[in-house]
Amino acid sequence: MLKNLLQNKGKIMLALLLVLLLAVLRQFETQLFYDPFLALFKSEYAGSPLPKYEPFQLLLGLLFRYGLNSLLSLALLYVIFEDKEMLQFSGVLFAVFFVVLLLAFFYILSFQNQNYLLLFYVRRFLIQPIFILLFIPGFYYQKMKSNK
Repeated sequence: MLKNLLQNKGKIMLALLLVLLLAVLRQFETQLFYDPFLALFKSEYAGSPLPKYEPFQLLLGLLFRYGLNSLLSLALLYVIFEDKEMLQFSGVLFAVFFVVLLLAFFYILSFQNQNYLLLFYVRRFLIQPIFILLFIPGFYYQKMKSNK
């Protein structure tokens, strides 16, 4: 096992670098991205009104953040699995999830603006790289199952 780890130390270092970059995006989120909801959801938001926001600027901010998270996640998937078909499939999934989540987010903002908990969770999937936490074990399981 130690020999296997030593042979793959470059892959491990690259994977750790990509995870670190995901963490850096999170650490500097207030400086990098337009998101007027950051302050709202860091406080007791139950009775608070929604902050004023610029819809187009919010759309661009979400697109930029989701795009960066997705690119880093796709790179991490490639480093771990080195499978271009899996990478293409993941890219399509990321794009489909973005469209669905973005439509849900703006629908909730427009028509369900008192449902803060739903807004919080849909926004969370848009701004955090949660899908990578699902894809890595899922693809690993699939790969192990197909190798039997």
